[in-house]
Formats: sequence, structure tokens, C-alpha cells
Amino acid sequence: QVSLVESGGDLVQAGGSLRLSCVASIRSFSDYAVGWFRQAPGKEREFVARIMWDGTDTDHAASVKGRFTISRDNAKNSVYLQMNSLEPEDTGVYYCAAGPMYSKTPRDYQYWGQGTQVTVSS
Repeated sequence: QVSLVESGGDLVQAGGSLRLSCVASIRSFSDYAVGWFRQAPGKEREFVARIMWDGTDTDHAASVKGRFTISRDNAKNSVYLQMNSLEPEDTGVYYCAAGPMYSKTPRDYQYWGQGTQVTVSS
């Protein structure tokens, strides 16, 4: 049974930091690209960051570039999102997703977690 479990979401003041974790129970996890997406109330799910199967390439949305960093540890079947200098606009539910394609598009990802809430107060 495949599952992705996110953790690390919290309520934080603007300018603060959080580190999100995503632990996957996927056979051959190192064969999958992983993406982080977020969804704010009343808005569509949007791309935040992605990382290739072996971690050799990463990509971040313009809105988070320089503040967020995606990384992975395949030995632990885990992917992380380090979030610094948080802004109220970063508020939302953050999801990790795994799939065969290194993509920014949610529909290209095969497996999804349940999400973790991040709330940034001003």
C-alpha cells in the first residue's frame, strides 16, 4: 500500500521558518520525482517546488525562490521543504506528491499525501 505522510505544518509569525517533511511508503522511492504543492482557501492548488529522482535537479516557484529549499533523502524515503522568511501569502495546506514525471503539474503526480497546514500570521 502506497502512502505519503506530510508533517511539520504549524502556525508561525511572518519572517519565521518551518521545515516540512514527507515520508513515503513507496517501493523504489528513488525512481520517483517528488513535488510540493500548496492550496490556499478558495484558490487552486499551485506548484511550490520539485526534485528529481536522485536529487540532482530541483526547481522552485518564483514566489518562493530564495526562501524555500526542497531536498530529499532516499535512504529514508523522505523529502523535505525548508521554508524561511515566511509570509502571510504562504498560508495554505501543503501537499507532497510522487510520480514518474519531473513536473510542475499536479495531474502528472501519481501519489499524494493528505497535506499539512501552514499558517503565517502578520
